[in-house]
Amino acid sequence: MKFILRGKNIDITNALRNYVEEKVGKIEKYFDGEPPIEAHISLEVEKERHIVEVTTYIDGLTLRGEEVTGDMYASIDGVIEKLERQIRKYKTKINHKIREERRELKENLADNNYILREEDDDEKFEEPQIVKTKKFAMKPMQSEEAVMQMDLLDHDFFVFFNADTEEVNVVYKRNVGDYGLIEPTF
Repeated sequence: MKFILRGKNIDITNALRNYVEEKVGKIEKYFDGEPPIEAHISLEVEKERHIVEVTTYIDGLTLRGEEVTGDMYASIDGVIEKLERQIRKYKTKINHKIREERRELKENLADNNYILREEDDDEKFEEPQIVKTKKFAMKPMQSEEAVMQMDLLDHDFFVFFNADTEEVNVVYKRNVGDYGLIEPTF
């Protein structure tokens, strides 16, 4: 995790720096195997107010929290609690959406199987057609970054330009919960 720490009207001691890095570093556990997280931390003192602002960037996801108390350490603890709540809310939404889509897919498959059994065997099925085309810019990225982007978009696969191999690759979600990488060979 990369920390960018700045202070206004306060000297940032090694003890304070270590405390901030330890506390802010806790949010990394929510993003296992994701691309490096960058955290911008601002510590400020105005009269009796100790203001801590933390902004984290995790490949397309920005989390921000601010806390104002009479004690710098209490402000740090408070802002971390806010960020953790945001992360849990985000992860819960993603998980709920995935469960809902899976439930709908199972229902659709069950309905389609019933219809297929009722249909006449002589009836021919139409050829699949491409009904939508998407174009998007591919920036070079690591496979781990592509997985994070895929999760943020809530897709089952993601096409990307691999910065290591300089080829177009695909990452995808496997049924068992982990991820796969498709690399072309010529």
